[in-house]
Amino acid sequence: MMALQVAGCALPPLLARRRRRAFRSPRAVASDAAPAAAREEDGKVALGGSGVAVTKLGIGAWSWGDTTYWNEFQWDDRKLKAAKGAFDASIDCGITFFDTAEVYGAGISGAINSESLLGRFIKERQRKEKVEVAIATKFAALPWRFGRGSVICALKASLDRLGVSSVELYQLHWPGIWGNEGYLDGLGDAVEQGLVKAVGVSNYSEKRLRDAYAQLKKRGIPLASNQVNYSLIYRNPEENGVKAACDELGITLIAYSPIAQGALTGKYTPDNPPKGPRGRIYTPEFLTKLQPLINRIKEIGGNYGRTPTQVVLNWLVCQGNVVPIPGAKNAEQAREFAGALGWSLTGDEVEELRSMARQVKPVIGFPVEKL
Repeated sequence: MMALQVAGCALPPLLARRRRRAFRSPRAVASDAAPAAAREEDGKVALGGSGVAVTKLGIGAWSWGDTTYWNEFQWDDRKLKAAKGAFDASIDCGITFFDTAEVYGAGISGAINSESLLGRFIKERQRKEKVEVAIATKFAALPWRFGRGSVICALKASLDRLGVSSVELYQLHWPGIWGNEGYLDGLGDAVEQGLVKAVGVSNYSEKRLRDAYAQLKKRGIPLASNQVNYSLIYRNPEENGVKAACDELGITLIAYSPIAQGALTGKYTPDNPPKGPRGRIYTPEFLTKLQPLINRIKEIGGNYGRTPTQVVLNWLVCQGNVVPIPGAKNAEQAREFAGALGWSLTGDEVEELRSMARQVKPVIGFPVEKL
């Protein structure tokens, strides 16, 4: 997902003198015979045709350091410790894929950059033990950024904040008002320069997705992923052709807001709606209409000894070629998310929940996905 704003990248920042992670480029090649679903190996899935493998569920770090949408507009040591707990609990549970962005917690949208926090957490954990973490971050297609050079400049700044020499996945956060071909050229340059192992996009429509895939393919670089809003109650990727295109082309669909920002957890009711900006989206009226679905999710979860959160995340995994990235603000949430793996809903249960969800009018998604 996205936050508000980040400073422009007019001049390349000084890179950190010490970089912890060596990079060896696998340079995967785009193939005409793209697999319809992500390949699985050792409990992980490959991101498209890139050769980069990640855990079947990742952790979103949008809320880390943010003070405009999350955290009740304030960030303090208690929330910092909770975020660190979320990171450590994820690693303990075998979840090693983390998604962040240069705009998360940056500038006017937060107290501290999410990338900086993730980099700090990795470094602190590696003082105790060797851990392999797959990092995904994103380029903000701001209107004053032009050409392929702006992508490399922003990427190097992200690497500096993360304290690494490369990341597993670098994504265009949303389509730009202009200059998208140049941005895609920048992604290709990043692969060839060894700064990233795989590249993707986010909030891309079917047409934009196909165009991006074709442009990168000319350079022999696979488009690994498209990160979009996708949940049981927001199934626009199924309806607008994005999911089908991802499956056809062998592009992994990364699902943000997979628990609908908490609305599908059963935590919120018409008498107890979420606070802050989410309360304007998930209103008491909306939550009233959602209750029959929530009740059925609870019933199904009870049959498996699973929570509603774990049921709706498993529902996404059952769609195939989907990696959900719920946002974890504390250790308890991270451990709960990990419990969405290692079991599966039946096909009948998957379709029953989809059928019930059709009775709930979806909330508005990120507007640029319609471009």
